Amino acid sequence: MQHADWWRGAALYQIYPRSFQDSNDDGVGDLAGVLLRLDYVASLGVDGIWLSPFFPSPMRDFGYDVNDHLGVDPVFGTLAQFDAVIAKAHALGLKVIIDQVWSHSAEEHPWFRESRASRDNPRADWYVWANAKPDGTPPNNWQSWMGGSAWRWEPRRRQYHLHNFLPQMPDLNFHCAAVQDAILDVARFWLDRGVDGFRLDTANLYFHDLALRDNPAQPPGEAGDSPVLMQRHQHNANQPETLPFLERLRALLDRNPGRMAVGEIGGPGSLPRMIEYTHGPSRLHSAYSFALLGDRHDPAYVAACLAPWKLESTGGVRAWPSWATSNHDVPRVASRWGAGGGGSFAFGGTETLATVTDQAEPGATPHLHLALLAALRGTIFLYQGEELGLPQSEIAFEDLQDPFGKAHWPLNKGRDGCRTPMPWEAAAPHAGFTRGTPWLPLDAAHRVLAVDMQERDPSSTLAFTRTLLALRRQHAALRLGSFDVEQADDSLLIVRRRHQDDVLWLAFNLGAVAQQVPAPQGAHEAILALQSARVQGAQVGLPPYSAVFLPLAP
Repeated sequence: MQHADWWRGAALYQIYPRSFQDSNDDGVGDLAGVLLRLDYVASLGVDGIWLSPFFPSPMRDFGYDVNDHLGVDPVFGTLAQFDAVIAKAHALGLKVIIDQVWSHSAEEHPWFRESRASRDNPRADWYVWANAKPDGTPPNNWQSWMGGSAWRWEPRRRQYHLHNFLPQMPDLNFHCAAVQDAILDVARFWLDRGVDGFRLDTANLYFHDLALRDNPAQPPGEAGDSPVLMQRHQHNANQPETLPFLERLRALLDRNPGRMAVGEIGGPGSLPRMIEYTHGPSRLHSAYSFALLGDRHDPAYVAACLAPWKLESTGGVRAWPSWATSNHDVPRVASRWGAGGGGSFAFGGTETLATVTDQAEPGATPHLHLALLAALRGTIFLYQGEELGLPQSEIAFEDLQDPFGKAHWPLNKGRDGCRTPMPWEAAAPHAGFTRGTPWLPLDAAHRVLAVDMQERDPSSTLAFTRTLLALRRQHAALRLGSFDVEQADDSLLIVRRRHQDDVLWLAFNLGAVAQQVPAPQGAHEAILALQSARVQGAQVGLPPYSAVFLPLAP
Protein backbone atom coordinates (compact mmCIF):
# COMPACT_ATOMS: atom_id res chain seq x y z
CA MET A 1 0.00 0.00 0.00
CA GLN A 2 2.93 2.37 -0.53
CA HIS A 3 1.88 3.54 -4.01
CA ALA A 4 0.29 6.94 -4.63
CA ASP A 5 -3.21 5.43 -4.86
CA TRP A 6 -2.83 3.50 -1.58
CA TRP A 7 -6.23 4.77 -0.45
CA ARG A 8 -8.09 3.03 -3.31
CA GLY A 9 -9.58 -0.08 -1.72
CA ALA A 10 -7.84 0.51 1.61
CA ALA A 11 -9.32 -0.37 5.01
CA LEU A 12 -9.04 2.47 7.53
CA TYR A 13 -9.69 2.26 11.27
CA GLN A 14 -11.44 5.21 12.89
CA ILE A 15 -10.08 6.20 16.29
CA TYR A 16 -12.21 8.47 18.45
CA PRO A 17 -9.32 9.48 20.75
CA ARG A 18 -11.49 10.58 23.64
CA SER A 19 -12.74 7.02 24.12
CA PHE A 20 -9.85 4.91 22.85
CA GLN A 21 -7.15 4.77 25.57
CA ASP A 22 -6.41 7.08 28.50
CA SER A 23 -2.70 7.25 29.34
CA ASN A 24 -2.75 9.67 32.30
CA ASP A 25 -5.85 8.54 34.23
CA ASP A 26 -7.86 11.72 33.79
CA GLY A 27 -10.70 9.70 32.27
CA VAL A 28 -10.23 11.02 28.74
CA GLY A 29 -8.43 9.15 25.99
CA ASP A 30 -5.42 10.91 24.48
CA LEU A 31 -2.71 10.76 21.83
CA ALA A 32 -0.30 8.96 24.16
CA GLY A 33 -3.01 6.33 24.54
CA VAL A 34 -3.32 6.05 20.76
CA LEU A 35 0.44 5.56 20.62
CA LEU A 36 0.21 2.72 23.16
CA ARG A 37 -2.39 0.89 21.08
CA LEU A 38 -1.05 1.33 17.55
CA ASP A 39 0.49 -2.17 17.56
CA TYR A 40 -2.98 -3.58 18.18
CA VAL A 41 -4.42 -1.51 15.34
CA ALA A 42 -1.69 -2.70 12.98
CA SER A 43 -2.40 -6.31 14.00
CA LEU A 44 -5.91 -6.01 12.58
CA GLY A 45 -4.54 -5.76 9.05
CA VAL A 46 -5.87 -2.28 8.31
CA ASP A 47 -3.98 0.09 6.04
CA GLY A 48 -4.26 3.17 8.18
CA ILE A 49 -6.13 5.16 10.80
CA TRP A 50 -8.53 8.07 10.79
CA LEU A 51 -8.09 10.23 13.89
CA SER A 52 -11.16 12.17 14.99
CA PRO A 53 -10.47 15.76 16.16
CA PHE A 54 -7.80 16.36 18.79
CA PHE A 55 -7.48 20.13 18.28
CA PRO A 56 -7.94 22.83 20.95
CA SER A 57 -11.65 23.15 21.62
CA PRO A 58 -14.16 24.17 24.30
CA MET A 59 -15.54 20.64 23.75
CA ARG A 60 -19.18 21.63 23.45
CA ASP A 61 -19.29 19.20 20.53
CA PHE A 62 -16.23 17.26 21.70
CA GLY A 63 -13.66 18.53 19.25
CA TYR A 64 -15.85 19.32 16.28
CA ASP A 65 -15.87 22.92 17.56
CA VAL A 66 -12.28 23.98 16.90
CA ASN A 67 -10.70 27.13 18.33
CA ASP A 68 -7.20 26.52 16.93
CA HIS A 69 -6.73 24.54 13.74
CA LEU A 70 -2.97 24.23 14.24
CA GLY A 71 -2.67 22.79 17.72
CA VAL A 72 -3.46 19.91 20.05
CA ASP A 73 -5.86 20.33 22.96
CA PRO A 74 -4.03 19.73 26.27
CA VAL A 75 -6.56 17.06 27.19
CA PHE A 76 -5.23 15.04 24.24
CA GLY A 77 -1.54 15.89 24.64
CA THR A 78 0.94 17.90 22.60
CA LEU A 79 2.12 18.39 19.04
CA ALA A 80 5.21 16.35 19.94
CA GLN A 81 2.96 13.44 20.92
CA PHE A 82 1.05 13.81 17.66
CA ASP A 83 4.37 13.65 15.81
CA ALA A 84 5.19 10.48 17.74
CA VAL A 85 1.88 8.93 16.63
CA ILE A 86 2.71 9.75 13.01
CA ALA A 87 6.23 8.31 13.32
CA LYS A 88 5.11 5.05 14.94
CA ALA A 89 2.17 4.60 12.59
CA HIS A 90 4.43 4.99 9.59
CA ALA A 91 6.96 2.59 11.11
CA LEU A 92 4.13 0.04 11.40
CA GLY A 93 3.09 0.61 7.79
CA LEU A 94 -0.05 2.55 8.74
CA LYS A 95 -1.23 5.68 6.96
CA VAL A 96 -2.68 8.50 9.07
CA ILE A 97 -5.57 10.70 8.01
CA ILE A 98 -6.97 13.31 10.36
CA ASP A 99 -10.31 15.05 10.67
CA GLN A 100 -10.43 18.58 9.33
CA VAL A 101 -13.37 20.67 10.51
CA TRP A 102 -13.47 23.57 8.09
CA SER A 103 -17.13 24.47 7.64
CA HIS A 104 -17.31 26.12 11.06
CA SER A 105 -15.28 26.93 14.15
CA ALA A 106 -15.85 27.46 17.85
CA GLU A 107 -16.94 30.95 18.85
CA GLU A 108 -13.68 31.16 20.85
CA HIS A 109 -11.60 30.96 17.66
CA PRO A 110 -9.49 34.14 17.19
CA TRP A 111 -10.93 34.49 13.69
CA PHE A 112 -14.47 34.70 15.04
CA ARG A 113 -13.60 36.93 17.99
CA GLU A 114 -12.25 39.46 15.49
CA SER A 115 -15.06 38.99 12.98
CA ARG A 116 -17.82 39.54 15.54
CA ALA A 117 -16.24 42.73 16.90
CA SER A 118 -17.38 45.03 14.09
CA ARG A 119 -18.48 45.15 10.46
CA ASP A 120 -15.25 46.73 9.21
CA ASN A 121 -12.39 44.76 10.77
CA PRO A 122 -9.93 42.70 8.64
CA ARG A 123 -11.92 39.50 9.25
CA ALA A 124 -15.38 41.03 9.12
CA ASP A 125 -16.34 38.82 6.16
CA TRP A 126 -14.75 35.59 7.39
CA TYR A 127 -18.07 34.28 8.78
CA VAL A 128 -21.60 34.25 7.41
CA TRP A 129 -23.33 37.41 8.63
CA ALA A 130 -26.77 38.69 7.65
CA ASN A 131 -29.13 41.45 8.68
CA ALA A 132 -32.34 40.76 10.50
CA LYS A 133 -35.65 41.06 8.74
CA PRO A 134 -37.49 44.32 9.47
CA ASP A 135 -39.37 42.59 12.30
CA GLY A 136 -36.11 41.40 13.90
CA THR A 137 -36.50 37.75 12.95
CA PRO A 138 -33.69 35.72 11.31
CA PRO A 139 -32.89 36.31 7.64
CA ASN A 140 -34.49 33.07 6.45
CA ASN A 141 -35.95 29.74 7.51
CA TRP A 142 -32.75 27.65 7.66
CA GLN A 143 -32.72 25.17 10.53
CA SER A 144 -29.80 23.91 12.62
CA TRP A 145 -28.96 20.22 12.82
CA MET A 146 -28.72 20.68 16.58
CA GLY A 147 -32.23 22.14 16.81
CA GLY A 148 -33.84 25.54 16.27
CA SER A 149 -32.98 28.29 13.84
CA ALA A 150 -29.57 28.20 12.13
CA TRP A 151 -29.11 31.89 13.00
CA ARG A 152 -27.93 33.54 16.24
CA TRP A 153 -28.07 37.27 16.97
CA GLU A 154 -24.76 39.02 17.63
CA PRO A 155 -25.31 42.35 19.43
CA ARG A 156 -21.82 43.69 18.68
CA ARG A 157 -22.54 43.77 14.95
CA ARG A 158 -26.34 43.93 15.22
CA GLN A 159 -26.46 41.03 12.77
CA TYR A 160 -27.15 37.33 12.76
CA HIS A 161 -24.46 34.72 12.13
CA LEU A 162 -25.09 31.33 10.56
CA HIS A 163 -24.58 28.12 12.55
CA ASN A 164 -25.60 24.84 10.94
CA PHE A 165 -24.84 23.11 14.25
CA LEU A 166 -24.59 24.54 17.78
CA PRO A 167 -25.10 28.32 18.15
CA GLN A 168 -21.52 28.54 19.47
CA MET A 169 -20.22 26.98 16.23
CA PRO A 170 -20.39 29.81 13.65
CA ASP A 171 -20.07 28.94 9.96
CA LEU A 172 -17.07 30.23 8.02
CA ASN A 173 -17.75 32.19 4.84
CA PHE A 174 -16.02 30.27 2.05
CA HIS A 175 -17.15 32.90 -0.44
CA CYS A 176 -14.36 35.01 1.10
CA ALA A 177 -11.10 34.26 -0.73
CA ALA A 178 -9.06 34.96 2.42
CA VAL A 179 -10.95 32.18 4.24
CA GLN A 180 -10.12 29.66 1.52
CA ASP A 181 -6.47 30.72 1.64
CA ALA A 182 -6.37 30.38 5.43
CA ILE A 183 -7.94 26.91 5.28
CA LEU A 184 -5.42 25.76 2.69
CA ASP A 185 -2.68 27.05 4.98
CA VAL A 186 -4.11 24.79 7.69
CA ALA A 187 -3.92 21.86 5.28
CA ARG A 188 -0.28 22.69 4.47
CA PHE A 189 0.59 22.77 8.17
CA TRP A 190 -0.61 19.19 8.74
CA LEU A 191 0.78 17.90 5.46
CA ASP A 192 4.16 19.27 6.49
CA ARG A 193 3.85 17.30 9.75
CA GLY A 194 3.50 14.10 7.76
CA VAL A 195 -0.22 13.27 7.66
CA ASP A 196 -1.29 11.14 4.73
CA GLY A 197 -4.65 12.76 4.21
CA PHE A 198 -7.78 14.36 5.54
CA ARG A 199 -11.30 13.33 6.37
CA LEU A 200 -13.31 16.47 5.61
CA ASP A 201 -16.14 16.98 8.06
CA THR A 202 -19.43 18.15 6.47
CA ALA A 203 -17.71 18.88 3.16
CA ASN A 204 -20.94 19.84 1.42
CA LEU A 205 -21.64 22.65 3.91
CA TYR A 206 -18.66 24.85 3.02
CA PHE A 207 -20.72 27.25 0.92
CA HIS A 208 -24.14 28.85 1.28
CA ASP A 209 -26.50 30.60 -1.09
CA LEU A 210 -25.44 34.26 -1.19
CA ALA A 211 -29.04 35.35 -1.76
CA LEU A 212 -30.04 33.58 1.51
CA ARG A 213 -33.18 32.17 -0.07
CA ASP A 214 -35.53 30.12 2.10
CA ASN A 215 -35.20 26.36 1.90
CA PRO A 216 -38.27 24.70 0.38
CA ALA A 217 -40.37 22.26 2.35
CA GLN A 218 -39.83 18.55 1.95
CA PRO A 219 -42.48 16.91 -0.24
CA PRO A 220 -45.32 15.14 1.59
CA GLY A 221 -44.20 11.81 2.92
CA GLU A 222 -40.49 12.74 2.94
CA ALA A 223 -40.41 15.11 5.91
CA GLY A 224 -38.87 13.96 9.17
CA ASP A 225 -40.10 14.53 12.70
CA SER A 226 -37.94 17.56 13.51
CA PRO A 227 -37.83 20.98 11.81
CA VAL A 228 -34.40 20.44 10.24
CA LEU A 229 -35.83 17.36 8.46
CA MET A 230 -38.96 19.17 7.31
CA GLN A 231 -37.10 21.23 4.70
CA ARG A 232 -34.95 20.43 1.69
CA HIS A 233 -31.46 21.84 2.26
CA GLN A 234 -31.26 23.42 -1.14
CA HIS A 235 -29.62 26.70 -0.18
CA ASN A 236 -27.44 26.02 2.90
CA ALA A 237 -25.69 22.96 1.46
CA ASN A 238 -24.41 21.49 -1.81
CA GLN A 239 -23.66 24.82 -3.48
CA PRO A 240 -21.86 24.80 -6.86
CA GLU A 241 -19.03 26.98 -5.54
CA THR A 242 -17.83 23.98 -3.51
CA LEU A 243 -16.29 22.30 -6.54
CA PRO A 244 -13.69 24.98 -7.39
CA PHE A 245 -12.53 24.98 -3.76
CA LEU A 246 -12.19 21.19 -3.76
CA GLU A 247 -10.11 21.53 -6.91
CA ARG A 248 -7.82 24.00 -5.12
CA LEU A 249 -7.42 21.50 -2.29
CA ARG A 250 -6.74 18.63 -4.70
CA ALA A 251 -4.04 20.67 -6.43
CA LEU A 252 -2.36 21.19 -3.06
CA LEU A 253 -2.57 17.48 -2.25
CA ASP A 254 -1.20 16.52 -5.65
CA ARG A 255 1.90 18.58 -4.89
CA ASN A 256 2.40 16.18 -1.97
CA PRO A 257 2.42 12.71 -3.59
CA GLY A 258 0.59 9.95 -1.79
CA ARG A 259 -1.77 12.24 0.12
CA MET A 260 -5.56 12.01 -0.12
CA ALA A 261 -8.83 13.53 1.05
CA VAL A 262 -12.17 11.86 1.72
CA GLY A 263 -15.23 14.05 2.12
CA GLU A 264 -18.18 13.46 4.42
CA ILE A 265 -21.36 14.13 2.46
CA GLY A 266 -24.50 14.48 4.56
CA GLY A 267 -28.13 14.86 3.63
CA PRO A 268 -30.56 13.08 1.31
CA GLY A 269 -29.44 12.45 -2.24
CA SER A 270 -25.89 11.96 -1.05
CA LEU A 271 -24.84 9.33 -3.61
CA PRO A 272 -24.94 11.66 -6.63
CA ARG A 273 -23.13 14.27 -4.54
CA MET A 274 -20.41 11.74 -3.66
CA ILE A 275 -19.84 11.12 -7.35
CA GLU A 276 -19.87 14.82 -8.16
CA TYR A 277 -17.26 15.56 -5.49
CA THR A 278 -14.94 12.73 -6.63
CA HIS A 279 -15.53 13.05 -10.37
CA GLY A 280 -12.29 13.00 -12.34
CA PRO A 281 -8.71 13.56 -11.20
CA SER A 282 -9.09 17.16 -9.96
CA ARG A 283 -11.55 16.80 -7.05
CA LEU A 284 -11.59 14.70 -3.89
CA HIS A 285 -10.04 11.26 -3.95
CA SER A 286 -13.09 9.72 -2.27
CA ALA A 287 -16.27 10.56 -0.38
CA TYR A 288 -18.66 8.81 1.92
CA SER A 289 -22.17 9.44 3.13
CA PHE A 290 -24.61 8.07 5.66
CA ALA A 291 -26.05 5.69 3.09
CA LEU A 292 -25.06 2.60 5.12
CA LEU A 293 -25.14 4.32 8.51
CA GLY A 294 -28.91 4.12 8.81
CA ASP A 295 -31.35 1.26 9.18
CA ARG A 296 -31.52 0.04 5.59
CA HIS A 297 -29.18 -2.74 4.58
CA ASP A 298 -31.43 -5.02 2.54
CA PRO A 299 -29.77 -6.43 -0.59
CA ALA A 300 -31.78 -4.33 -3.03
CA TYR A 301 -30.79 -1.17 -1.18
CA VAL A 302 -27.10 -2.11 -0.96
CA ALA A 303 -27.07 -2.91 -4.69
CA ALA A 304 -28.70 0.46 -5.42
CA CYS A 305 -25.98 2.24 -3.41
CA LEU A 306 -23.24 0.53 -5.45
CA ALA A 307 -24.92 0.84 -8.85
CA PRO A 308 -23.93 4.46 -9.67
CA TRP A 309 -20.27 3.66 -9.11
CA LYS A 310 -20.35 0.89 -11.72
CA LEU A 311 -21.29 3.45 -14.36
CA GLU A 312 -18.46 5.68 -13.19
CA SER A 313 -15.85 2.91 -13.36
CA THR A 314 -16.88 1.73 -16.82
CA GLY A 315 -16.79 5.31 -18.06
CA GLY A 316 -13.22 5.72 -16.90
CA VAL A 317 -14.09 8.66 -14.65
CA ARG A 318 -12.40 7.06 -11.63
CA ALA A 319 -14.85 8.41 -9.05
CA TRP A 320 -14.34 6.34 -5.93
CA PRO A 321 -16.65 5.69 -2.94
CA SER A 322 -15.91 5.04 0.69
CA TRP A 323 -18.25 3.10 2.97
CA ALA A 324 -18.80 2.79 6.70
CA THR A 325 -21.39 0.90 8.71
CA SER A 326 -20.53 2.54 12.07
CA ASN A 327 -18.98 5.78 13.24
CA HIS A 328 -19.04 8.23 16.14
CA ASP A 329 -22.37 9.80 15.06
CA VAL A 330 -24.72 6.81 14.73
CA PRO A 331 -25.75 3.77 16.78
CA ARG A 332 -23.35 0.85 16.46
CA VAL A 333 -24.14 -1.48 13.61
CA ALA A 334 -24.29 -4.58 15.83
CA SER A 335 -27.44 -3.08 17.37
CA ARG A 336 -28.69 -0.87 14.56
CA TRP A 337 -29.13 -3.59 11.96
CA GLY A 338 -31.40 -5.59 14.24
CA ALA A 339 -34.92 -5.37 15.57
CA GLY A 340 -36.18 -2.74 17.95
CA GLY A 341 -36.69 0.98 18.09
CA GLY A 342 -35.43 4.31 19.33
CA GLY A 343 -33.86 7.31 17.62
CA SER A 344 -30.39 8.66 17.04
CA PHE A 345 -28.90 11.82 15.61
CA ALA A 346 -27.06 11.78 12.31
CA PHE A 347 -26.24 14.57 9.86
CA GLY A 348 -28.29 13.31 6.97
CA GLY A 349 -31.74 12.78 5.58
CA THR A 350 -34.64 10.92 7.11
CA GLU A 351 -33.20 7.61 5.91
CA THR A 352 -30.25 8.03 8.27
CA LEU A 353 -32.22 8.44 11.50
CA ALA A 354 -31.27 5.01 12.71
CA THR A 355 -33.06 2.94 15.27
CA VAL A 356 -31.40 1.44 18.31
CA THR A 357 -31.87 -2.04 19.71
CA ASP A 358 -30.40 -3.68 22.77
CA GLN A 359 -29.37 -6.78 20.86
CA ALA A 360 -29.07 -7.76 17.25
CA GLU A 361 -31.76 -9.68 15.41
CA PRO A 362 -31.32 -13.41 16.13
CA GLY A 363 -28.75 -14.87 13.80
CA ALA A 364 -27.63 -11.55 12.30
CA THR A 365 -24.16 -11.53 13.82
CA PRO A 366 -21.49 -8.81 13.60
CA HIS A 367 -19.57 -11.30 11.42
CA LEU A 368 -22.21 -10.90 8.72
CA HIS A 369 -22.15 -7.11 8.92
CA LEU A 370 -18.36 -7.07 8.66
CA ALA A 371 -18.36 -9.49 5.72
CA LEU A 372 -20.81 -7.27 3.86
CA LEU A 373 -18.66 -4.19 4.47
CA ALA A 374 -15.51 -6.01 3.32
CA ALA A 375 -17.27 -7.10 0.12
CA LEU A 376 -18.08 -3.58 -1.08
CA ARG A 377 -16.26 -1.85 -3.88
CA GLY A 378 -14.52 1.18 -2.42
CA THR A 379 -12.48 2.23 0.57
CA ILE A 380 -13.89 0.96 3.86
CA PHE A 381 -13.84 2.43 7.36
CA LEU A 382 -14.12 0.43 10.58
CA TYR A 383 -15.04 2.29 13.75
CA GLN A 384 -13.18 1.40 16.94
CA GLY A 385 -14.90 -1.54 18.64
CA GLU A 386 -16.63 -2.64 15.44
CA GLU A 387 -13.99 -5.37 15.16
CA LEU A 388 -15.20 -6.60 18.58
CA GLY A 389 -18.87 -6.57 17.66
CA LEU A 390 -19.68 -4.05 20.38
CA PRO A 391 -23.40 -3.28 20.70
CA GLN A 392 -24.82 0.18 21.30
CA SER A 393 -24.61 1.34 24.91
CA GLU A 394 -27.52 2.66 26.93
CA ILE A 395 -26.56 5.89 28.71
CA ALA A 396 -28.54 7.26 31.63
CA PHE A 397 -29.67 10.86 31.27
CA GLU A 398 -27.49 12.02 34.15
CA ASP A 399 -24.41 10.58 32.38
CA LEU A 400 -25.11 12.15 28.98
CA GLN A 401 -22.47 14.44 27.51
CA ASP A 402 -23.75 14.89 23.95
CA PRO A 403 -25.58 18.25 23.57
CA PHE A 404 -27.94 16.78 21.00
CA GLY A 405 -28.90 13.94 23.33
CA LYS A 406 -29.51 16.32 26.21
CA ALA A 407 -31.74 18.52 24.06
CA HIS A 408 -33.81 15.68 22.57
CA TRP A 409 -34.10 13.20 25.45
CA PRO A 410 -35.93 10.81 25.65
CA LEU A 411 -37.18 10.73 22.05
CA ASN A 412 -33.61 10.81 20.80
CA LYS A 413 -30.76 9.86 23.15
CA GLY A 414 -27.96 11.28 21.02
CA ARG A 415 -24.56 9.90 20.13
CA ASP A 416 -22.99 8.94 23.45
CA GLY A 417 -24.10 5.32 23.14
CA CYS A 418 -21.52 4.69 20.40
CA ARG A 419 -18.77 6.69 22.14
CA THR A 420 -18.32 4.76 25.38
CA PRO A 421 -14.78 3.64 26.32
CA MET A 422 -13.02 0.93 24.35
CA PRO A 423 -12.82 -2.32 26.41
CA TRP A 424 -9.27 -3.66 26.47
CA GLU A 425 -9.07 -5.95 29.51
CA ALA A 426 -12.18 -7.62 30.86
CA ALA A 427 -11.07 -7.79 34.50
CA ALA A 428 -9.36 -4.39 34.75
CA PRO A 429 -10.96 -1.26 36.20
CA HIS A 430 -13.04 0.33 33.44
CA ALA A 431 -11.87 -2.55 31.21
CA GLY A 432 -8.37 -1.08 30.94
CA PHE A 433 -9.44 2.21 29.37
CA THR A 434 -8.48 4.31 32.41
CA ARG A 435 -7.74 4.05 36.11
CA GLY A 436 -9.57 7.32 36.63
CA THR A 437 -13.24 8.12 36.15
CA PRO A 438 -14.10 7.78 32.46
CA TRP A 439 -15.80 10.71 30.73
CA LEU A 440 -18.58 8.29 29.76
CA PRO A 441 -19.32 5.17 31.80
CA LEU A 442 -18.00 1.87 30.53
CA ASP A 443 -20.76 -0.41 29.28
CA ALA A 444 -20.71 -3.47 31.56
CA ALA A 445 -21.94 -5.58 28.64
CA HIS A 446 -18.74 -4.74 26.76
CA ARG A 447 -16.47 -6.46 29.29
CA VAL A 448 -17.06 -9.93 27.91
CA LEU A 449 -16.21 -8.58 24.46
CA ALA A 450 -12.93 -6.99 25.58
CA VAL A 451 -9.85 -7.33 23.41
CA ASP A 452 -8.03 -9.67 25.80
CA MET A 453 -11.01 -12.05 25.87
CA GLN A 454 -11.34 -12.15 22.10
CA GLU A 455 -7.60 -12.52 21.51
CA ARG A 456 -7.88 -15.98 23.12
CA ASP A 457 -10.87 -17.07 21.02
CA PRO A 458 -10.21 -18.14 17.40
CA SER A 459 -13.95 -17.88 16.67
CA SER A 460 -14.27 -14.33 18.00
CA THR A 461 -15.38 -11.30 16.00
CA LEU A 462 -11.85 -9.94 16.40
CA ALA A 463 -10.33 -13.04 14.82
CA PHE A 464 -12.91 -12.93 12.05
CA THR A 465 -12.10 -9.26 11.34
CA ARG A 466 -8.44 -10.14 10.90
CA THR A 467 -9.38 -12.95 8.52
CA LEU A 468 -11.58 -10.63 6.46
CA LEU A 469 -8.95 -7.91 6.21
CA ALA A 470 -6.32 -10.45 5.23
CA LEU A 471 -8.60 -11.67 2.43
CA ARG A 472 -9.15 -8.11 1.28
CA ARG A 473 -5.38 -7.60 1.09
CA GLN A 474 -4.83 -10.90 -0.72
CA HIS A 475 -7.56 -10.41 -3.32
CA ALA A 476 -7.37 -7.46 -5.68
CA ALA A 477 -10.93 -8.34 -6.67
CA LEU A 478 -12.11 -7.24 -3.20
CA ARG A 479 -10.01 -4.08 -3.10
CA LEU A 480 -10.26 -2.87 -6.67
CA GLY A 481 -12.50 -5.16 -8.68
CA SER A 482 -15.75 -4.53 -10.50
CA PHE A 483 -18.98 -5.06 -8.58
CA ASP A 484 -21.48 -6.91 -10.77
CA VAL A 485 -24.76 -7.71 -9.04
CA GLU A 486 -26.29 -11.00 -10.15
CA GLN A 487 -29.20 -10.99 -7.70
CA ALA A 488 -30.54 -8.51 -5.16
CA ASP A 489 -33.93 -8.91 -3.53
CA ASP A 490 -35.38 -8.86 -0.03
CA SER A 491 -32.84 -11.33 1.37
CA LEU A 492 -30.28 -12.39 -1.26
CA LEU A 493 -27.33 -10.38 -2.50
CA ILE A 494 -25.15 -12.19 -5.05
CA VAL A 495 -22.21 -10.35 -6.54
CA ARG A 496 -19.34 -11.17 -8.86
CA ARG A 497 -16.15 -9.18 -8.31
CA ARG A 498 -13.29 -9.23 -10.80
CA HIS A 499 -9.90 -7.60 -11.12
CA GLN A 500 -7.91 -9.02 -14.02
CA ASP A 501 -7.55 -12.78 -13.28
CA ASP A 502 -8.80 -12.56 -9.72
CA VAL A 503 -12.53 -13.41 -9.66
CA LEU A 504 -14.73 -13.91 -6.61
CA TRP A 505 -18.38 -14.87 -6.32
CA LEU A 506 -19.97 -13.53 -3.14
CA ALA A 507 -23.37 -14.56 -1.82
CA PHE A 508 -25.20 -13.17 1.22
CA ASN A 509 -28.44 -14.33 2.76
CA LEU A 510 -29.56 -11.44 4.94
CA GLY A 511 -32.90 -13.05 5.67
CA ALA A 512 -34.27 -15.46 8.28
CA VAL A 513 -35.15 -18.23 5.78
CA ALA A 514 -32.60 -20.64 4.28
CA GLN A 515 -31.99 -20.24 0.54
CA GLN A 516 -30.46 -22.32 -2.23
CA VAL A 517 -29.04 -20.81 -5.41
CA PRO A 518 -27.27 -22.33 -8.42
CA ALA A 519 -23.54 -22.69 -7.91
CA PRO A 520 -21.41 -20.62 -10.26
CA GLN A 521 -19.33 -22.39 -12.90
CA GLY A 522 -15.66 -22.79 -12.11
CA ALA A 523 -16.10 -22.40 -8.36
CA HIS A 524 -13.23 -23.39 -6.09
CA GLU A 525 -13.32 -24.12 -2.38
CA ALA A 526 -14.80 -21.30 -0.32
CA ILE A 527 -12.33 -18.85 1.18
CA LEU A 528 -15.00 -17.62 3.60
CA ALA A 529 -18.20 -19.23 4.86
CA LEU A 530 -20.58 -18.05 7.57
CA GLN A 531 -23.25 -20.17 9.27
CA SER A 532 -22.18 -23.29 7.34
CA ALA A 533 -22.91 -21.80 3.93
CA ARG A 534 -21.42 -24.19 1.35
CA VAL A 535 -21.54 -25.61 -2.15
CA GLN A 536 -23.77 -28.70 -2.30
CA GLY A 537 -23.38 -30.24 -5.74
CA ALA A 538 -24.92 -27.87 -8.26
CA GLN A 539 -26.37 -25.67 -5.51
CA VAL A 540 -25.04 -23.30 -2.88
CA GLY A 541 -26.81 -23.66 0.45
CA LEU A 542 -27.23 -20.38 2.32
CA PRO A 543 -28.62 -20.77 5.85
CA PRO A 544 -30.26 -17.73 7.45
CA TYR A 545 -27.87 -14.79 7.94
CA SER A 546 -25.04 -16.46 6.09
CA ALA A 547 -22.43 -15.62 3.49
CA VAL A 548 -19.96 -17.41 1.27
CA PHE A 549 -16.99 -16.16 -0.78
CA LEU A 550 -16.05 -18.47 -3.68
CA PRO A 551 -13.00 -17.99 -5.95
CA LEU A 552 -13.78 -18.64 -9.63
CA ALA A 553 -11.62 -19.64 -12.52
CA PRO A 554 -10.83 -16.51 -14.59
